Parts: sequence; C-alpha cells; structure tokens
Amino acid sequence: MKRKGGELVVQGSGTLEKIQKLDSGVQRTSNLPSPIMALEGHGGEIFCVKFHPDGQFLASSGFDRQIFLWTVYENCENISVMSGHTGAVMDLHFSTDGSTIYSCSTDGTLALWDIQRGERIKKLKGHSTFVNSCYPARRGPELVVSGSDDCSVRIWDARKKNTATVLTNNYQVTAVSFNDTAEQVFSSGIDNDIKVWDLRKNSVLQRLRGHSDTVTGVSLSPDGSYLLSNAMDNSLRVWDIRPFAPQERCIKVFSGHQHNFEKNLLRCAWMPDGSKVSAGSADRYVYVWDTTSRRILYKLPGHNGSVNDVSFHPSEPIVASGSSDKVIYMGEIES
Repeated sequence: MKRKGGELVVQGSGTLEKIQKLDSGVQRTSNLPSPIMALEGHGGEIFCVKFHPDGQFLASSGFDRQIFLWTVYENCENISVMSGHTGAVMDLHFSTDGSTIYSCSTDGTLALWDIQRGERIKKLKGHSTFVNSCYPARRGPELVVSGSDDCSVRIWDARKKNTATVLTNNYQVTAVSFNDTAEQVFSSGIDNDIKVWDLRKNSVLQRLRGHSDTVTGVSLSPDGSYLLSNAMDNSLRVWDIRPFAPQERCIKVFSGHQHNFEKNLLRCAWMPDGSKVSAGSADRYVYVWDTTSRRILYKLPGHNGSVNDVSFHPSEPIVASGSSDKVIYMGEIES
C-alpha cells in the first residue's frame, strides 16, 4: 500500500484499486473505505454489475468473458475470477439466497456459478445465438428466464438440463424479467413493446406500449408492483404491473440519460426502498432519479466510457456502475 499524489493506491490480487483521499469533514453515509471507490482489473468493457443480496460482495463481467467477485468493504479486493464462457457475458444476477450467480453470454449459453467454490456448476444450452438477458425467479423453483437474438424467450429449470418452456417471439429479445411470483415473464427487444407472458398459458397476456425504440433493460421493483424499463428513445419508464391496475400502465417517464451509436444494452435498477432509480447512459454519467418527483438527484461523473449497468447496494446508500472504460465505481450518495 502506498500513496500516489492525492490518492491512496492499493495493489492486491492482481488488481489495482484507487481509493480517493478522504478530506476531513466530509459527511459519510456508508461504510465504504472512501466516498468513491474505483475497481480495476477487467480486460474489456464491463456490461454487468450486481451486488450480492447481503451487500458484502459485488459481481461484474463483460467483454473479457470472466466473472469477477469483489469485496465491497475494506480494500475492495478481487477475491475470485470465474472463467468458462467463450463469448462476452451480457448479463448476470445473484440467486435470492446469494449462493449462485446466473449469467448469459454471446456464446449462446447460460451458466450457473457456485460462488463458494468459484466455478461453473451448470451450463444451459438451447439458444442458437447471442443470449442478451437473464433473470432468476425471486422465490419458488430454481427457474431462470433468458432472452436471445434467436427471437425466443426461454424458461429453464436449473435443476434439469433441458429447456422447460420456449416462448416464440417475432423479434430479437434484449431484456427479460420474471414477475414477483414467477407466474409471468416480461420481455422486450427491438420491437419496442414490452410483452407480458402468462406462463400458465404460454401466451402474451398484454403489451406495454410507449417506447419508440429498442428496450435495452428492464428491472422489477423491490415490491414486485412496478417494472422499470430503459430504452434507446432516451427515456426511462415505470409501468404499473399490478393485476387490476388502470389500462394506462405507464405511470412515470424519466429523461436526461443518453443512448448513442454504440447501441449498447444499457440496463437500469431500483433502490431497495423504491425511492430512487438509476440507468446506464452512453454520455459517461451515472444518473439517479427521485421516483416521486422524477427529478435528477445525481449526475455522477468519472467514467471515460458508456455506463452500461448500475446496481444499488441492498442496505446502504451506495450505487455501483460498470462501464466500457473497464472500470467499476462504487459511490455513496445521501441516505
């Protein structure tokens, strides 16, 4: 450990973490070592970052095909590197109990990873080309849904090898999610509509219309009542997905962030209490909005490339962002 200029530099586990020097008198809101932490070590663009359910770890991956596991506190060290995908990792999520990571890749497969052992425990084959998005069920059976450029949505039972259900779409699928009970699936892609699939009938229950360009990311609210969507029309929308909601499901629209010619699949996220949302943006800033007023609360600089994914800490006011500049930032915000 040594000082370099005004920053504290920590070398460890083959990665370099820069910890900004903490000025005396700064009001701290989290247990991070510094108000902003930069995690470096990835060899390519970072497409996905997610906090572990207990908040002690952070997982990240992207173009370099490797899944990194980091500690959130102390020196924010890289404690595990998991390899197995032969294409860029487009999306990843922790299981509800935090023991497993689900990932999907341009190699056409999904994978399950045991974070204790740091190795792949299952590979799910069935898609014929790039898998853009995946999402595990929050509770119940070990189900995971995936969406692909092969125009299909697939629901897998992680306890079995074969695909459980295939939902055929007319267009490439770029974003998927279960609802809270895993009885419905939300999918969207280059047709701009968000489809709500009823898994009891394996058919489209309804379509959420409003976006005018490709939907790049969807995120289910913590209470399961709302769906957040990010799209290339430069809007972020909140949809009321409760069973008996009014016919006009789009209840809020946020703006300010940007999509550009890179056409990256920019994701989005809710704060655990539902009070704030954030979204990836091609203009290199991390945007955080207040869900009630729809105002931009934070426009956080620092990245030198497109911000592709964002994640809120489960219990502290911390937002993490992964970027095409190969760097992850964790920054604390007001509680």
